[in-house]
Amino acid sequence: MPGVFGAIDWLFIFEQTLNEAVDLNAIVFALAAIGLNVHFGYAGLLNFGQVGFVAAGAYGMGLAVTLWGLNPFLAVVVGMIFATIFALFLGIPTLRLRADYLAIVTIASAEILRLVARSTAMRNITRGPEGLNEFVGPFRELSPFNPSVSYGFGPFTWRGNQFFTVVVGWTLIFFFVFLVWQLMRSPWGRVVKAIREDEDAARALGKSAYWYKLQALILGGIIGGFGGMMLALGNATVQPDFFVAPLTFFFWLVLILGGAGRVWAPVLGSVIFWGLITFIQNLGRQLVDAGLIPTSIMDTSQVDQIRFWIVGAALALLMIFRPQGILGSKEEMALDAH
Repeated sequence: MPGVFGAIDWLFIFEQTLNEAVDLNAIVFALAAIGLNVHFGYAGLLNFGQVGFVAAGAYGMGLAVTLWGLNPFLAVVVGMIFATIFALFLGIPTLRLRADYLAIVTIASAEILRLVARSTAMRNITRGPEGLNEFVGPFRELSPFNPSVSYGFGPFTWRGNQFFTVVVGWTLIFFFVFLVWQLMRSPWGRVVKAIREDEDAARALGKSAYWYKLQALILGGIIGGFGGMMLALGNATVQPDFFVAPLTFFFWLVLILGGAGRVWAPVLGSVIFWGLITFIQNLGRQLVDAGLIPTSIMDTSQVDQIRFWIVGAALALLMIFRPQGILGSKEEMALDAH
């Protein structure tokens, strides 16, 4: 057995795993899941369209630079405004209804937003399927890092532009984790959690459940919008076909893995998710390349699909044996569906 697994480059696998666990994808998923945690973990809002907020933030920032020529800081504000408008579009007609209505509206609205951005009618604005590509220059001019130099140590090494994106991304994660932690300890956060547990009791105490839920929807949407902005800056493009509906369920997976209703849970869930995905992918490819898995069973092109099957099976086991996630508690999984 040692001779068999000696053909595997374990150092490369672990280096790639550690790098991907803190790289751009992990940052984007963590920010989107932090916003989703505000929606579901604290406010009890069943949002199945978080990818719409991610898209709104990305397109708002990209359009602000390419279409209106705004500086990077104003472009970020525009991205926040786009996410807020999307939240109002979703929340105003649905938050007085049952939670399942919000779920239906959010998943449909996120897909509508993607199809509108992709449509030929919007080509002059969103560039249709090709997406936006000319906005990243002003942001990279703010970077203090040389784009041709590598920064970091060990597996945590990136070129200057990438390193700038990673630093900004993790700074945003720590900021929003701290913000959510403070808000949920404040009177506002206590009311939001009370509404999640028993909306009728909160109303009897004179609290406007509709208004508080709308505020939570906006806050979580803006945080998700920052995830879209980081995705756009990291990839130097905004492509509509990235913002497909199934992506929201990966955000849910990250949140459930970490544990809903815990401030650090989305971050932990994202790190574990992307670390596990990368580990399985690289190990599977090397097993195939070394002949330890016959190509008649699986080739390297199929490893990418298999990794999601394995992670899905692991999540199913987690839901059976610890449905509250790694950091969560069963009480925080409560959902007001009235």
